[in-house]
Amino acid sequence: MKFILGTKKGMTQVFDEAGISYPATVLSVEPVTVVAIKTIATDGYNAVQVGYGIQKEQRLTKAEIGQRKGLGMFRHLAEFRVSAEQAATYKVGDKVSVEQFILGDKVAVRSRSKGKGFQGGVKRYHFKGGPRTHGQKHSEREVGSIGGPGRGGSGRVPKGKRMPGRMGGDMITVMNLKVLQVLPETNELVLQGSLPGVRGVLVTIESK
Repeated sequence: MKFILGTKKGMTQVFDEAGISYPATVLSVEPVTVVAIKTIATDGYNAVQVGYGIQKEQRLTKAEIGQRKGLGMFRHLAEFRVSAEQAATYKVGDKVSVEQFILGDKVAVRSRSKGKGFQGGVKRYHFKGGPRTHGQKHSEREVGSIGGPGRGGSGRVPKGKRMPGRMGGDMITVMNLKVLQVLPETNELVLQGSLPGVRGVLVTIESK
């Protein structure tokens, strides 16, 4: 299993040998440091915990400082579930770099999508809105009936009703993205396709 953390830099296009262009996302993937090894005997599961980025010490709690002592004041920590055999190949302090990936690898990428604030039903759930004529004046983008004796029943609003609310800012996983380029000299990884989130968002890259 291969894994690393990075940040989104932006999008570009990559040409193959036949001259075909592919939309691609460039990720900045500095080497991560193994902070802890989780095992079934001590934690109930097997995982490797890594640290990424730099954080000011005064912004960390005493517990976080003690956990990172001697390794670095990391801004982000992440765990990757591995088998017992794979966990045994790592030790605290090891560096994991982008060089482990090769061209053609298929990876799963997880990041947080752009936050869009409070939105109505038309934007959030693609409702078509109300009619534009026949006495309608200010209801073009209303969601319509939300309860009553019809499908909702008993005059109440049913749970899970699609209504206006906060949109975006969700953790999204994109599967089976192809590795187009591996650039260890600049610590960059180029993946085919687009990824959710703004530039600079934290990205988790994982390959089985």
